[in-house]
Amino acid sequence: MRLVPAFLNIEFEQDNLNKPEFLKEFSSITHNEEDQLGAWLKRAKARGDTKDSDQVLLTLIVELHRKFDELSASIKNEPKELLRLNSYAKIEAIGFDCIQIDSMKFKPNDLYYARIDMPIFPKRTMAMYLRGVSENSARIEKMHDDDESDWNAYVTARERVMIRANKESKG
Repeated sequence: MRLVPAFLNIEFEQDNLNKPEFLKEFSSITHNEEDQLGAWLKRAKARGDTKDSDQVLLTLIVELHRKFDELSASIKNEPKELLRLNSYAKIEAIGFDCIQIDSMKFKPNDLYYARIDMPIFPKRTMAMYLRGVSENSARIEKMHDDDESDWNAYVTARERVMIRANKESKG
C-alpha cells in the first residue's frame, strides 16, 4: 500500500450483514442525487444544455443554491439526518484504494460502511464501503464513481504536498 499523510475524520460501522439502512444511505448520499437541483443539473449536462455555459460560474451558482436550501432547512428545523455510526477515528494516511487510521478499530476481512467529510470544493461527505486489512488500515471496496474521481484527485494533491515538503526539507 502506498500511503500519503492526510488528516481527515471518518465515521464507520461494521456491516458484515449488509444492513439495508446503510445501503439506502450510501445510495442517497451521492453528490448529484442529493437534491432536485443536482438531479436537474446532471440531466442538463447529459443533454448538452450546459455546453455553452461557464462551468465554474454554473458550479458556484449551484453550490450557492444548495447552501441556501441547507440554511432554509436549518431555519425550519429540518436538517438532513445521516445515520448514527458507532465508530469514529482520525485518518492519518490515505492511498488510492486504502486508508490508515490513528487507532486499532478495524478487524481484518470485516466489511465497514463509512463516511468521510472531504475538504474539497464543493465540500461534501463521501460514503464508502471498506474492508479491514489490519487493525488500523482498510481497503476501499465500494465508492460512487464521482466520489472515486474526486478521491483520486485528493490523494494526488496530497502526494504533491508531500513531495514539495520533502524537497524543501532537503534543500
